[in-house]
Amino acid sequence: MERDILGYKCRKCGHVQYPYRTRCRGCGHVEWNGVDIVYDTVPLPKNGKLLTFTHLYALPSDFEAVNISLGIVELEGGNRITGQLKIKDPKIGMKVFGKVEVVRREEYKKYWGMVFYAEGA
Repeated sequence: MERDILGYKCRKCGHVQYPYRTRCRGCGHVEWNGVDIVYDTVPLPKNGKLLTFTHLYALPSDFEAVNISLGIVELEGGNRITGQLKIKDPKIGMKVFGKVEVVRREEYKKYWGMVFYAEGA
């Protein structure tokens, strides 16, 4: 089963934002439903451009990997998201595509996150 990262669509202006915010960044609108703020959820695109990245070598001892790479990707539509990179030689500006995958396991728990691959890989 393929999973999606969900963005939050303003019911007033249609602006899609990620992550969740209490006020629309497009028009400043806040819609209240009792005590909860209500947005429509929409799947975000999974293709984008790598804006920046870093390599992490000092991970906690319970990580399966010795090191990981993280990147900030601008998705089609303009939203930016941080995710793990499964790219041997990342380059700023390269086209990438993402998948929602398990990024860490801890005994019986699974932690899901965005993982990006080089486009065409």
